[in-house]
Amino acid sequence: MPLTFTLDPSVDPALRDGLLDLWADVSHAGGAVGFVPPVTREAIRPELVKHFTAMAEGRTRLLVGHDERGRVAAAAFLAFNTHRLMTHWVWLYTVMVHPRHQGKGHGRDLLAAAADAARTFDGIEAIRLTCRGGLGLERFYGSCGYKEVGRVPGAIRVAPGDDRDDVIMLLPLT
Repeated sequence: MPLTFTLDPSVDPALRDGLLDLWADVSHAGGAVGFVPPVTREAIRPELVKHFTAMAEGRTRLLVGHDERGRVAAAAFLAFNTHRLMTHWVWLYTVMVHPRHQGKGHGRDLLAAAADAARTFDGIEAIRLTCRGGLGLERFYGSCGYKEVGRVPGAIRVAPGDDRDDVIMLLPLT
């Protein structure tokens, strides 16, 4: 079943809890979304609050995918660049598909929905994201049209002695 994507859904307790569950479940499955397992919902909550604050201030937009049962199954945050010379592109952050929905094309659908959303933002010409090296994510994003435009070796410390590259990817929208 396809996911139903919504840009800027109303933030209510069900959405908040769904995002916390999604973020924790993706992290526990080894997803590169800013945490390493084990992680609790309470450890994730401050990061989600930061995203909600940025949304309330108009700096970030939220894209959520719900499954056929109405559960949060995917999400991504699109953040406007505030540097006056870089306002023509947005950041794509915290791209997540629930493990039970992975391998069904929903990641591609999420990225396509994010690109469609970004095309509706005034003056936006590209999406930029970073991903953790060593997981094959750059191949996945590349297969969705993103190009690797930079790499910082060893910039992400997953654990002592386990440093990963920070891979910078860009998707032109024009």
